[in-house]
Amino acid sequence: METENLALAVVVLAAARGLVDGIDARTRAAGFDDLRPAHGFVFARIAAGDAGISELAAHMGVTKQAASQLVDELSRKGYVRREPDPRDGRAKIVTLTARGVAATRAADQAAAELVGQWRQTLGAEAVGTLLDSLGRVAPAGRLRPIW
Repeated sequence: METENLALAVVVLAAARGLVDGIDARTRAAGFDDLRPAHGFVFARIAAGDAGISELAAHMGVTKQAASQLVDELSRKGYVRREPDPRDGRAKIVTLTARGVAATRAADQAAAELVGQWRQTLGAEAVGTLLDSLGRVAPAGRLRPIW
C-alpha cells in the first residue's frame, strides 16, 4: 500500500509537471517567449476579475513586494497594466493588455491540446473519471506556482 501511495504521488506530480512544461513550450512557440510558467498563474488570477497587488500576492503565496516586482516585469513586457480601482480612488488594479489576453488564449489552447492528447491515449470516459476523481481530492481555491 505504501508503495502504491508513493507511486500515485509521483505520477500525479509528473502529470502536473508535464502540463506546465507543455503549456510553457507551446506558449513560447506561439510567440510569447519572454514568459515563465509563474506568469501564467498571475494571468489566471487577473483574468478571474479585478486584482490588486494584495490579491495577487495572496493568490501566489508571496509578499506584496514580490507580487509588485512581478507586475512591474509584466508591465514592462506589455502584458499587464495598472489602472485606478473604480471602488477605491487610492488603489490600483492590474488588468491584462491585449498582449496579455493573447498570451492567455495561447496558454488555454496549449492546455486544451495537451488534455486532448490524454483523451486520445486514455479515452474520453477515463479522462472524465480522472477529472471527477482528482476534483474530489484537489484543494479548492487558488493555483500557485511551484517555486
